[in-house]
Amino acid sequence: MKPYRITSEFNAITLPAGLRQRHATKAGVWAVIRILEGTATLVYVDTGEVRHLTSCEPGLIKPEQTHYLKLSGLVRLKLEFYDSDPVHSL
Repeated sequence: MKPYRITSEFNAITLPAGLRQRHATKAGVWAVIRILEGTATLVYVDTGEVRHLTSCEPGLIKPEQTHYLKLSGLVRLKLEFYDSDPVHSL
């Protein structure tokens, strides 16, 4: 399965403020956070679950799932968007 959209590369400086704050994907939209370098922390607001993302451990966001990202140090990442569960793309 291929994403219908892939963002440009972000780092700790260029990551949009909206992604650092509590937000949710839209209905029917799945997202995968791909770490290219370094690490990031993904926080799922509703459950309180915290995931530490690396190049070997991408982050999965389900439709309408409230979350935010925390970055520190050198990190580079991209976001991929899908219209169905990308579990086989992880």
